[in-house]
Amino acid sequence: MKEYPSIDRVCVNKTVYAFDKLDGSQIRAEWNKKKGFWKFGTRRKLLGELTDDIWKEAPVLIKEKYERDLHDMFVKERWQKTVCYFEFYGKNSFAGNHENEPHDVTLFDIRADNKGILLPKDFLKMTEKRGIETAKLLYYGNANQLLVEQVKDGKLEGMTYEGVVCKAQEYKTPGIPFMFKLKSLAWLDRLKNKCNGDEKLFEKLV
Repeated sequence: MKEYPSIDRVCVNKTVYAFDKLDGSQIRAEWNKKKGFWKFGTRRKLLGELTDDIWKEAPVLIKEKYERDLHDMFVKERWQKTVCYFEFYGKNSFAGNHENEPHDVTLFDIRADNKGILLPKDFLKMTEKRGIETAKLLYYGNANQLLVEQVKDGKLEGMTYEGVVCKAQEYKTPGIPFMFKLKSLAWLDRLKNKCNGDEKLFEKLV
């Protein structure tokens, strides 16, 4: 099951779609036409390798919220296999840590067959016309200094807290769009306090 690529933190001067970055943990879910969603993992590990009970929620949430609509969409597109990427989060989730509370999942990307990750315009067109919930599009336009400052200050309309992921309508390498992330200063300051001077941990979580 394909892992999601690392996202740069360097702003690229391109026209971008900026999506709200929900503060949680990434969950991968592999789908095929016969089995539906049948394999799940965090960014690096399969869920069967993890012992924390909290991860058991994720497959249930994904199946309940998304499987029927995504299955119908994939079959119509005549795809045989996909990997879908979701954010798993709760009200008090922060930097990959989760509390004992209700959680949710939100779709933010799809890798289709051997085509690679869908470009943002195509992702939005396919999901919006079917009413499938995804990470919210907050901005479309030039990745300029105003956008950077709005995200840093937490003033971009609709932004929850952590920041945004910006994606261009072109591939940087085969199957992987140009992408970069921008974070709010408030989120970064909170993470620095959490890491308490551990720079390696900070870089891992940021």
